[in-house]
Amino acid sequence: MEAGANSGERMFDALLKTVGGIVVAVTIVAGAPTVAAADVAALIDQAMNGSHRSDANKARNQYRHPGETLLFFGLKPDMTVVEITPGGGWYSEILAPVLRDEGMFYAASYRITSNSPGFFKRMDTRYRAKLEASPDNFGKVKVVYFDRASPEFAPEGSADMVLTFRNVHNWAKAGTAESMFRGFYAALKPGGVLGVIDHRAKPGTSFERQIQSGYMSEDYVIKLATKAGFRLDARSEINANPKDSADHPYGVWNLMPSLRNVSEQDMQKIRAIGESDRMTLRFVKQ
Repeated sequence: MEAGANSGERMFDALLKTVGGIVVAVTIVAGAPTVAAADVAALIDQAMNGSHRSDANKARNQYRHPGETLLFFGLKPDMTVVEITPGGGWYSEILAPVLRDEGMFYAASYRITSNSPGFFKRMDTRYRAKLEASPDNFGKVKVVYFDRASPEFAPEGSADMVLTFRNVHNWAKAGTAESMFRGFYAALKPGGVLGVIDHRAKPGTSFERQIQSGYMSEDYVIKLATKAGFRLDARSEINANPKDSADHPYGVWNLMPSLRNVSEQDMQKIRAIGESDRMTLRFVKQ
């Protein structure tokens, strides 16, 4: 199926148009009809530039390319979509308004118990506060909690799309990556889409170094998804960053937005890199 993925990738790169102030990708996958993206692009553009988003979050659009990314994955406003561990809600701020009127949006987070790390508890509190602060945008978001060892994200076979942004490295470190991908597969309808973005390691990087650095290899992610039953449908360089060497003393956390342990002397150089080089992979449930 790799030939199909390469064909879709070439067509994706070739068909770029500007709609609503963002670059719109009209994707053609081998054997599939053309998808008109202008209407979806307008909704995404409105959400990503909405007043409910902070200036700091909007400033990261240039690094995270949400419009191009969501169009590449095939987002439509009438879909049932699951976002895995939404964190501070950066992508939820865009997904929730797009899906509000016609679709359904599940925000799937780690189950909180008395033994949960304080960071998880604080993150959950902040996320819920964000939803409550803007009911017009987030009033229909369904927050669900899952167990990483046997996760259930949505009713079985109900989702059109599952999205995970920069999470695989955490699950690989925790030893739960395989169970998470099995959970994605269970939640999706046949033909449903799994969209994966993560920091990208250079080919041949050892698994130990991947865990240490937070950069995962595409090969590792593709094998995970394939083992769970998915087929790689297409990959994109939307979120690529050739300035990132993926080899930093403190891994990906040296870069923006964390800038962990970066000296004042190196700050300008590190900021000039931007955010990490990232893989963008689209899988389909067979």
